[in-house]
Amino acid sequence: MTAPIPHTLDARYYTDPAHFDREMNGLLASTWQFAGHVSQVPNIGDYFAFEIAGQNLFAIRGRDGTVRTFYNVCQHRAHEMVSGTGNTRVVVCPYHAWSYELTGHLRSGPNLKKVPGFDRSKICLTEVRTEDFHGFLFVNLDDDAQSMDEWYPGVREELAAFVPQIADLAPLEWVECPEVCNWKVSVENYSECYHCPSNHATFAEGVVKPETYDIQPDAGGGYVLRHITECQSPEKMTYPVDLSVPHAGEYQSWFLWPMFSFQCYPGNILNTYHWRAQDVDHCTVWRGWYTTGGAESDVIRGLAIQDRDTTVEEDIHLVESVHRGLKSKGYRPGPLVLDPKCGVMSEHSIQTLQSWMREGAEI
Repeated sequence: MTAPIPHTLDARYYTDPAHFDREMNGLLASTWQFAGHVSQVPNIGDYFAFEIAGQNLFAIRGRDGTVRTFYNVCQHRAHEMVSGTGNTRVVVCPYHAWSYELTGHLRSGPNLKKVPGFDRSKICLTEVRTEDFHGFLFVNLDDDAQSMDEWYPGVREELAAFVPQIADLAPLEWVECPEVCNWKVSVENYSECYHCPSNHATFAEGVVKPETYDIQPDAGGGYVLRHITECQSPEKMTYPVDLSVPHAGEYQSWFLWPMFSFQCYPGNILNTYHWRAQDVDHCTVWRGWYTTGGAESDVIRGLAIQDRDTTVEEDIHLVESVHRGLKSKGYRPGPLVLDPKCGVMSEHSIQTLQSWMREGAEI
């Protein structure tokens, strides 16, 4: 007897505000989320504020060179500590001037010495678990979560092989792309190329060979989807590629569940996607483009423009239409196209992704 064909998720996974709230307090608060890049905090005392899963945080470089992340809240009367970016010798709360060392430990505060039995050693900003992944800073609000190497086995080593200069890279450009859709709609669209031949002419004809495209989950059970393909022939490429460099003729992407992807374009060009969920109907996708030391590059600038004007713009229209469709009373979850041979015209990756979504709904 033939097994039933798996179907897509119910629309409520994408449209129900209560489900979104559960994700913010569960899934997104217990998984690795991209915070920023070490090049944003090159000096002792450099910091930047950001938000993950509805929580206001900030990362700061300590005197020992370590980048730490803290909840952005004073332990006195809950005022926010910092905003934006900057540099400081100590972190001072604007409300009552309580000051903290760069390690988060309380240093001083007005009139504290007059308080009988006051023990400042017991007061510290609440730290958030942080990992440096080839210069990319990730945080996890769950102190007991497994490490990134356990979540994403092999990715650290594979990235170093495809982008040997990764330790020297810095962002050249960030491209902000607001989308009127649930974040999972956008992530799903990114995680299959079934739609690429009919929707992404520039990408499919001037960057990769769609007939070689495949997406595979991690064989060891990690939360990774690997996109692999060959580049187009040199005369069709929309930018020059030196094929004498190892892996230069390949494209590989490592999607790290739930909201980040490293991409290595042909020519060993690193770029990234990361997602931020605003509410059940809105998310923002950020495209990052990197060069050695953040140096100017006409090729990378041109790629960023080409990508935004073609693939990204095309995807925005697609995901926003899907999100509207998920709210239609006429929608019924449809069957996934699962080709036993996988390949570009199969949705095996969506089947894996949606299993993680179901799992995440239980957190």
